[in-house]
Amino acid sequence: MQTAVLSNTYDYPFSIKPITHIGGGEITGLDLSKQISSNVLDAIKRAFLEFHILVFRDQDLTKDQQAAFSKNFGTLEHHVGRLANGQPFPIVHTVTNLGPDGMPSEKSVSRGNYHWHTDKSYHEVPSLMTMLHAKKVPLNGGDTQFANTQLGYETLSDEMKDRISGLKAEHSWEASRLNVGAEPASEEQKRERPPVTHPVVRTHPDTGQKTIYLGHHVSHLHDIPHDEGAALIKELEEHTTQDRFVYTHRWRAGDYVMWDNRLLLHRALPNYEVGTEQRQLHRTVIIGTKPF
Repeated sequence: MQTAVLSNTYDYPFSIKPITHIGGGEITGLDLSKQISSNVLDAIKRAFLEFHILVFRDQDLTKDQQAAFSKNFGTLEHHVGRLANGQPFPIVHTVTNLGPDGMPSEKSVSRGNYHWHTDKSYHEVPSLMTMLHAKKVPLNGGDTQFANTQLGYETLSDEMKDRISGLKAEHSWEASRLNVGAEPASEEQKRERPPVTHPVVRTHPDTGQKTIYLGHHVSHLHDIPHDEGAALIKELEEHTTQDRFVYTHRWRAGDYVMWDNRLLLHRALPNYEVGTEQRQLHRTVIIGTKPF
């Protein structure tokens, strides 16, 4: 199988090593809480395109420092979701199983995170990258999985490539909630995030590679019968999330992970004692470009 790494001839000004054939790179020796020089920043951007998933070990950033680092890659993105008190998520928000009392609780976990998705595909201009900074993690489990849909597309039959060429999918916050059995979208949220249409086969804007752009934010495919479209969505997801296309990240406290939403699906795994062990990560998302 073709690997996702473009080349190994670039001389990075930091230590980076491949961690998986689908494209992960582990970086050590950098402190992201400090100001990053332009040559190091350029190298991180190069590594991001080459490896798709970057794992920076042993980081300790405040939320303000995470926001400052994140802004090096574009415009920070807001979320249509709401906190328990009804307020919008902050620009650096917390992904956690901790309740208002600071104790682990299964009720505090977003079930949608357990399903394959690419962040904010229900936006007309979806996310470029997502960053998670692990503050508290379980002793075992609480992993995040990534599926490389570029590799998934490359290994489709020519017949399937022809079948899905030109197909469009409708994505929406409303569908996202319904697909995972979560609390339905409010009327305000529906107005704020109306349905959008994106190509099933997306072209990566920086590399020109083809990817499969689906996930649980999709409601249906256009211009084909609903049942046929649902079966096709399932078939494509099952194909591109095979073990051979998936990397499972086992979190360490201090990990800072950034990934490319334009070619990766991801999901969290509930493979830990959600009601007793602490899991807390800080999240930032960067706005991307309209899919084509």
